[in-house]
Amino acid sequence: MTRERTVRTLLDRYGRSFADQAGIRLADTPSPLYRLLVLAHLLSARISADVAVAAARELSAAGYRTPRRMLDATWQQRVDALGRGHYRRYDERTATQLGDGARLLLERWHGDLRRLRDEADGAAAGISRLLTEFPGIGPTGADIFLREVQATWPSVAPYADERVRSTARTLRLPHSAAGLATLVPAGELPRLAAALIRAHGHEDELRAA
Repeated sequence: MTRERTVRTLLDRYGRSFADQAGIRLADTPSPLYRLLVLAHLLSARISADVAVAAARELSAAGYRTPRRMLDATWQQRVDALGRGHYRRYDERTATQLGDGARLLLERWHGDLRRLRDEADGAAAGISRLLTEFPGIGPTGADIFLREVQATWPSVAPYADERVRSTARTLRLPHSAAGLATLVPAGELPRLAAALIRAHGHEDELRAA
């Protein structure tokens, strides 16, 4: 299979960003950026991506689209929203972390992740380091956020973490962020990155397509 066909198949089968799946229309404004942070938090747990996305949708439907609304919700309200998304294994701990993270974002960056980006001078490594100061956001969660936000924050692009690069390597695609960026139009790398994450474990099937 040619590279072009591999990429086309990846995008056709798996090429929906996680933000889009969660109903987040990304823009360089505080609310969608915060919702992406919450999604990255949920996706980084050892739980299925579909459950994490469903839980993010429930939190949003409950109105917790800003750190202020998240913090003003009771712990039980956060637990209940996570439960409606079937995010039950980690719901109590996550409800606490979401409240604590919302407080940190409000107190340190006035509820605006663009201020965090600016503190890091727009550099991916600096943004990643600051993101891991949020409870429940480790390196994996920071990678998820940066993969998804790169079309909105061009200063971090191109971005592909090791999970993305590993699947790309298996599929004999370029396995650097810059190399992967050459395979898709500008702004489409988040879709390709999400497709490569979802394609992990299906590489033989893709190669046979």
